[in-house]
Amino acid sequence: MTLSAKQFQQKMLSWFSYAGRKHLPWQQTKSPYTIWLSEIMLQQTQVATVIPYFQRFVQHFPTLSSLAKANIDEVIMLWSGLGYYARARNLHHCAQTIEKEYSGKFPQDLLSLQNLPGIGRSTAGAILALAFAQSASILDGNVKRVLTRFHAIAGWPGFSKVNKQLWALAEHYTPKNKHISHYTQAMMDLGALVCTRSQPKCTQCPLQNHCKAYTSNSVANYPSPKPRKTITCRTIQMVILVNEHQEILLEKRPPMGIWGGLWSLPECLITENLKNFCKKYYYCEIGKSVKKYPLLKHTFSHFQLEIRPVLIHVKHWHPPLMESDRIVWYNKQQLASRGLAAPVKKLLSLYYEPNYLLY
Repeated sequence: MTLSAKQFQQKMLSWFSYAGRKHLPWQQTKSPYTIWLSEIMLQQTQVATVIPYFQRFVQHFPTLSSLAKANIDEVIMLWSGLGYYARARNLHHCAQTIEKEYSGKFPQDLLSLQNLPGIGRSTAGAILALAFAQSASILDGNVKRVLTRFHAIAGWPGFSKVNKQLWALAEHYTPKNKHISHYTQAMMDLGALVCTRSQPKCTQCPLQNHCKAYTSNSVANYPSPKPRKTITCRTIQMVILVNEHQEILLEKRPPMGIWGGLWSLPECLITENLKNFCKKYYYCEIGKSVKKYPLLKHTFSHFQLEIRPVLIHVKHWHPPLMESDRIVWYNKQQLASRGLAAPVKKLLSLYYEPNYLLY
């Protein structure tokens, strides 16, 4: 028997009343600021990972205004380790935009929210539903999985045709009444707790008997996987330049691109002449003592990076008089206060171990 939209909603709301999550840190208020922050952090990141980052973030930036006034370096530092750093840059830009264009208040219509940096259609819908109790649909990864299995929809959800079909279903089932916030959270929770990617707990699902994937014994076939692409591999050298004070040279990466806005080690090609490279770009004269270590592999969503760490002791440093703060020397204590790329953090922590062995 096919469920009507009302029956679908009732089953979800009933399940949420006894099985849904109600004690997550961002659920304790209806603040659009904390709901927005949690939604951005939860993009492609598990709840358990997000919770400590969220708590530190709101402790440091308790209001949207405090975030808008912050230096981007502070934001990146607190985000360091959470990944997908464009989210942090968009978060900061969005806060500044709301502060400037909306007098510090979140707009309460879908189009205005979607026009803000880093806020897509689903995130905008979540803010409206959870913070303002407005009837707005969401379609995050969890909801896509629930709807794809419930209706046995073939095709990768990232394809435009499939995505449009899923949005139409999401809007069909979204309630128009006061239960919108509970329903929205229920859909997120069902995908996160029951209708999981692997080993879904179908016997605990309120939609089990009406789920086409379950009744056809084909749950494992949905959602269809993303078409495979060949993952390219890049190899670079990361240069650990150490002065006589045991300080390490770091440079700030450009705001866009990989590890945008984070502090990192100098990078060069494997074929680069290290002596010329260090002198030309970092004003360092080095000796003959160059120590190379085994490759460190770091995987991104679209390629794999192989890093060859190289340890070099600097004899002299001769920066120009007007050198910018792009290049700085840091010691162990200072490093803790900087936003560092994950492999860089690993390399530096290993370097500062008492018995230094990189691998």
